[in-house]
Amino acid sequence: MKLILLLILAAVIVSLGSGLIFLVRDGQGSSRMLTALKIRVALSALLIGLLVLSWLMGWLTPQA
Repeated sequence: MKLILLLILAAVIVSLGSGLIFLVRDGQGSSRMLTALKIRVALSALLIGLLVLSWLMGWLTPQA
């Protein structure tokens, strides 16, 4: 489960980088930048949902 969460986090970071590249190259009216934002929001929501589910199921526990 930790590997899946790390892969999703990496995908969020890649989407953030691609959005920055599209902003610099295409300008503010870019539809590709909007698509990168949509993907980043969806991946972030998925990541939060999986973190909560993992915590509730006991797969991930806080360490003291």
